[in-house]
Amino acid sequence: MPKTKPKLSPPDQMTYEHAYKELEKTVGRLEEGDLPLEEALTLFERGQALADRCAELLENAELKLRQLMPDEAGGYAESDFALDDEA
Repeated sequence: MPKTKPKLSPPDQMTYEHAYKELEKTVGRLEEGDLPLEEALTLFERGQALADRCAELLENAELKLRQLMPDEAGGYAESDFALDDEA
């Protein structure tokens, strides 16, 4: 009986933690180096999609860490969010 491949979640629907964990496993399998070329290419493409998803989620998180501050003209300007304990 042939093995059935587990159904993989589309990267664009994954949380950061899930995508990163799968990316680590994918990189580990690729680093082993004993895969047939076709499987290695498939894993590489999956890894690229996972890395893109992680980067997208990190960028979105960074944007959430920005805040609007009153500016000199009476409007608002975007500035980086600063923690109180930063010097």
